[in-house]
Amino acid sequence: MIDRVKILDTKILSDNWYILKKITYEFFKKDGSRHVQEREAYDRGNGATILLYNTKNHSIILTKQFRLPTYINGNETGMLIEACAGLLDKDNPEECIRRETEEETGYQIKAIQKAFQAYMSPGSVTEILHFFIAEYDAEMKINEGGGLESEQENIEVLEIDFQKAIEMIEKGEIMDAKTIMLIQYLQLKNIL
Repeated sequence: MIDRVKILDTKILSDNWYILKKITYEFFKKDGSRHVQEREAYDRGNGATILLYNTKNHSIILTKQFRLPTYINGNETGMLIEACAGLLDKDNPEECIRRETEEETGYQIKAIQKAFQAYMSPGSVTEILHFFIAEYDAEMKINEGGGLESEQENIEVLEIDFQKAIEMIEKGEIMDAKTIMLIQYLQLKNIL
């Protein structure tokens, strides 16, 4: 496939929060015909996400925070219930998610299991998201969580019964794709 694509031009449209590029490229179809196309691609880096679960209590830890893009797309409050997540920056995925878990939820997790990785919006965003799960218990709670003031985070930590979380997906109360994927992963693997 790589020999069928040639980048002709790349323009930076925005380098404010992350990088938005306009890319002109030529693409050769299977029949050999050449097509020039333009697309925009948003590069925000790669990330990691985790779902904490407790087999004894049949519960999971989620977060709730304001997400501007959901607000401008019809979410009346802008609040979104999500699995803990963060950008890798210069960390490997496991180091990143350990750090983010402690910052956002207040839990210092021990054993982490990689579930899978996926492109979340491949039509416009370059990000690969690494998905993890980890068991938690009350002794792992070392602080209140809530995110970092320096990153302007204002995160509420939620402990939710697993069956209730499934019902929340069905009712449209949990609408975040990564969170739904992780909850369904636990369900498919019969972990809870």
